[in-house]
Parts: sequence; structure tokens; C-alpha cells
Amino acid sequence: MSEEKITEDTTLEEILKYPRTGSTLVKHGIYCPTCPFAGFEMGRLKIGDVARNYGVNVDNLLKELNETVRKR
Repeated sequence: MSEEKITEDTTLEEILKYPRTGSTLVKHGIYCPTCPFAGFEMGRLKIGDVARNYGVNVDNLLKELNETVRKR
């Protein structure tokens, strides 16, 4: 992920292309990767919106997701 960075506007579909990001989402209480209904919306669900809907601190989540992606 050279210059790419996960931002509030990154979709769940884009995030889940990277290994271990699903686990990071679940760790923060975002269970979309395991939800069969979310599968239909992954390309439209932006992580910033999802995090706010779940009451998750967006900045902390983005920091951890980007760290996870860098470690791959």
C-alpha cells in the first residue's frame, strides 16, 4: 500500500482486500465482515459512516487499520 491510505471515505470492500483488516474491524465492534446482509452493501459503505453508526472512534480505527495494512 505505497501511497494509499485508508480514510473515512474508503469503502468496506476496499478495506477488506487487505489481510487482517476484517479482524481489526471486529476488534472495534464492527461486525460487517461477518454479516451476510452487509455483503450486498460493502461497495457503498464508507468506513467513517460505519464507525460513527457503531459509536467507534473514527480516528483510532483509521490509525489501526492503516497500521494493519502497513504490516502486510
